[in-house]
Amino acid sequence: MKPIVCISCEGSDTKVVLLTKTKDGVKIDKAFSVSMSQTDSMPSDGGEGSGGSFNLDDISDDLAFDDIGQIDEGESNVDTSDVGYIASALKDFDLNKSEFIPILTEPVVNYHFYEGQKEKDRKKLLKAIIEDINRTKNITVREDYIDFIELEDGTYFAVFIQGENSCVNTVNSLAAYNNRRYYKIPTIKNAETALAHYVAKTNKLFPEDNTLILYTGKDYSKLIFLKGNNIAHIGSTLDVGTQNLHTYDVYFSKILLEMENGNIPRLDKVILCGEDNSENLILSFYGTFPEADVSELVFKNVDTSDVDANIRDNLSSFAIPLAAGLEYFEEKTSKDYRGINILPRYIHENQKVLQFGWHSYVILPLIFIAAFYFTFTILSNVKTIDEKEKELARLTKVWNENEALTNEIVKYSNRIAEFDKTQEILDSASAGTEVWNKSLMKIADFMERRRNFWITKMESVGKDEVKVEGYTLSKPVLTEFAEYNKSSLLQSIKQDQLREKNAYAYVLQFKLNNEMVKKNGP
Repeated sequence: MKPIVCISCEGSDTKVVLLTKTKDGVKIDKAFSVSMSQTDSMPSDGGEGSGGSFNLDDISDDLAFDDIGQIDEGESNVDTSDVGYIASALKDFDLNKSEFIPILTEPVVNYHFYEGQKEKDRKKLLKAIIEDINRTKNITVREDYIDFIELEDGTYFAVFIQGENSCVNTVNSLAAYNNRRYYKIPTIKNAETALAHYVAKTNKLFPEDNTLILYTGKDYSKLIFLKGNNIAHIGSTLDVGTQNLHTYDVYFSKILLEMENGNIPRLDKVILCGEDNSENLILSFYGTFPEADVSELVFKNVDTSDVDANIRDNLSSFAIPLAAGLEYFEEKTSKDYRGINILPRYIHENQKVLQFGWHSYVILPLIFIAAFYFTFTILSNVKTIDEKEKELARLTKVWNENEALTNEIVKYSNRIAEFDKTQEILDSASAGTEVWNKSLMKIADFMERRRNFWITKMESVGKDEVKVEGYTLSKPVLTEFAEYNKSSLLQSIKQDQLREKNAYAYVLQFKLNNEMVKKNGP
């Protein structure tokens, strides 16, 4: 559970208590008071039903997102030196991880007892209480400025904010001083109800007991009357305190007046807390109310080991912030109890990470619709892309198979083409072989009939042309051979000696005659 910083603004005196929830209970990490430089003036007489008329009709609930906080969001009247002192006192603590609990009292808040018709629904009951306040006190209250608790007799006690929220201003000023936009404020507590709850919880009070809680401050004092464990009456704030108190008689006259106003017949118990718990005050009460049991409020089961001895000796002076902090921790750990918790809408909105105006809430559904549309479109496109990718993968596979088949076809086509070329070459070779064969047979036939004609060399010298070299014993044989082969051409002839006989060496050239030769083919 996060540490909490309880701030109680009591006139010119501001009390600050930093509390931490531990396994053994609650520990006080820091406690100090600050005399503020600028304060609001305290009313001389107020109480239930006092404070005059305060109308919020001009503030429209429909425009709450723009108009919120117009009462409380004015410029802070907190002196920077006071805030600097508070920041310096809390410098050893991580305030960013803490929660701040402002504690309000009169004249910032007002009170109302509701005895009208009960409603099971809390919202309907809250509206009924607001209507009753408007009818009886002529005060218009916003729903986020009020809270209530149920008393044992079946009635309800309501607390509502009615003035400038100086405690919240102090917290905001402290945040600005530490370069923060805000500090977390989970709730706003009421001083009187928190103190009354702690007294009723820690003291044995019988249902018929009438108890007075006297809280004495530096500038003012408060009177809280209990009937059993319930609040019976809250007296008007006394503008007397330890700094301006000259005689205790003013207490007793005011107590007697408030007992008459609240129909309190007697006092069975008196519990003193605050700045003054002297023996003289206790003896004075015994003199005026001899039958009353007078005692000082004691905070038990609170770890004070880390605070100064002076704070431990005067722990009662921090009764209000301590009681409010203990009440807050009790609400967090127990579901059976719920005290006064007020959190105006403007504080809640200021603590949001994203700030929205009323127009933003109008556009917000359109944003969700657009987001849904684009999400749906994107998902549809993703699905289409997946289908296209699958189709592309299939076609790629088919293309690869076709390419492999095409490569095989090309391979076989090349083989067929090579076969045609080979066949043509074979045809040509076959035809040439037959020509050569015919020609050689013709030459052989001539040489057989002419015994004086020899060939020593035969070579191809061109297309279908043959060069022949040899010897003959008779020149006329060469002429006869040329006539025998019509394409023959005698190139040269010379006389040569061949075995003691005269011979003639010749060179002649003729073309192969392939007219009689048929090529191979289909």
